[in-house]
Amino acid sequence: MSELDSRLRAVCDLSVAGVREMAGRHEYDGRIQDLSPEGVRAGLAALGRGPLPDDPYDAAHLEIFEEHARVAYGELELYRRSPMEHLESLDLACYDREYAPAEERAAARLAHLARWPEAVDNAIAALDRLSAPVATALLGTVRGLAAGVPRHGVDDAVREAALKAHARLAEHVEEAARAGDPDASLGADGLARLMGAGEGLTVDLGRLAGRADAERDRLMARLAESCAKLGRGDRPPLDVCRELVRDHPGIDGVIDAAREGTERAIAFTREKDLVPYHDGECLVGLAPESRRWAMAMISWAAPGEPESPSWYHITPPDPSWPEQEIEEWLEVFSATTLPAINVHEVAPGHFSHGRALRRASSDVRRTLMSLAFCEGWAHYAEELCVEEGFAPDDPRFEIGVWLEALIRVTRLACAIGVHTGAMTVEEGARRFEADTHLAGPAALSEARRATFDPTYGRYTWGKLEILDLRERARAEWGAGFTLKRFHTAMLDLGSPPLGLLGRAL
Repeated sequence: MSELDSRLRAVCDLSVAGVREMAGRHEYDGRIQDLSPEGVRAGLAALGRGPLPDDPYDAAHLEIFEEHARVAYGELELYRRSPMEHLESLDLACYDREYAPAEERAAARLAHLARWPEAVDNAIAALDRLSAPVATALLGTVRGLAAGVPRHGVDDAVREAALKAHARLAEHVEEAARAGDPDASLGADGLARLMGAGEGLTVDLGRLAGRADAERDRLMARLAESCAKLGRGDRPPLDVCRELVRDHPGIDGVIDAAREGTERAIAFTREKDLVPYHDGECLVGLAPESRRWAMAMISWAAPGEPESPSWYHITPPDPSWPEQEIEEWLEVFSATTLPAINVHEVAPGHFSHGRALRRASSDVRRTLMSLAFCEGWAHYAEELCVEEGFAPDDPRFEIGVWLEALIRVTRLACAIGVHTGAMTVEEGARRFEADTHLAGPAALSEARRATFDPTYGRYTWGKLEILDLRERARAEWGAGFTLKRFHTAMLDLGSPPLGLLGRAL
């Protein structure tokens, strides 16, 4: 792993948890980012010092991430509005994957845990603008963080101090949930600045909302066509889908179903030669305890690490839950929706992207990752597999792709609505109920996510930008266009900000 130059290091110092896990910069092991107001000011002051990279693309990529840090931390002060970044900094699950010997990772976990009291003090000092909706939406995640505290192999005093610190943080968030500002919105200008600064673009929210509506309509039409292939075209498509998702494995069969689906997705991606690299090992297993809020997620072998297996983590429901909650959770792993999730998380989605990131040509490309491209690529991969004929004899696969896409496009519409004041969270939940197969608590949970994850429309936004670029590539390259060439050109840039995607051509 190469040493980062000082200018890139300054950006990484403001994204410690992200670059440690996604980029594999393990010089940050055992450390927690200083997210106190004073620490953030010092981090911002260090940005932009020193020469830019000689490569013009890398220079532009780095400058976009510097600007995003100034907007997120300086202008909008998101670390004061949401505990999410503080939670990510405290998380210990980053040491579970086998990127280094077990004793090294155990020592790093212990050093990290010992810093919890200081990090919680910093979080409480920072979170003076925590709104009631954000606190309410994240309270369960805050409480669940303690599940990652080791029960064995840890000094009792360190463990006790960490748990006491965690209790203070939970109490602070509970108080905000009771008495915080009822308005969580960034405002139209704030949301546009946040989205645009991170991607090197000027964002027109009105135009983007219009694109979201048009994409919703396209997806609804495709869903109706796919339901007709299944012989159920005489009924409302979403009603058909609500029945289809009830066909799912039991609690004990979820991981096996994901493992079998992962093997099919990898084999299909290799057969069609859709991505530049087909190597690496992707294991499928139970998510670490502290991350079981996520139903499915990838933890890839990061670019800065020695070769090791990536993990596709799956979280079945807990058998102790109420029966209705178990059923709703299992529906995510239905025979209709799980295959699309496998493609998204593994191949040709995130796992395949991770293999390309390991070969990217510079530290900037291996380290600074646009989440709009990262999630947009994996979301694009789902529809790509429909186009290329994955599971051609089972219309449920494409139905699952359209269902997942409808959730993603509704996120984009909901984020814009909530943060511009055009939509309340409750109205957002009703939109999820109208435009997706989700209902009740699941729809409300999706709408609430807009309050603390204002850019969660990035899945659809990134996918649409990739599709636009693909049409440009077809036109400009003519007979020289192939999917493999197009995908390789993009992935050679790492995980590029959307405003730089055109450099792939």
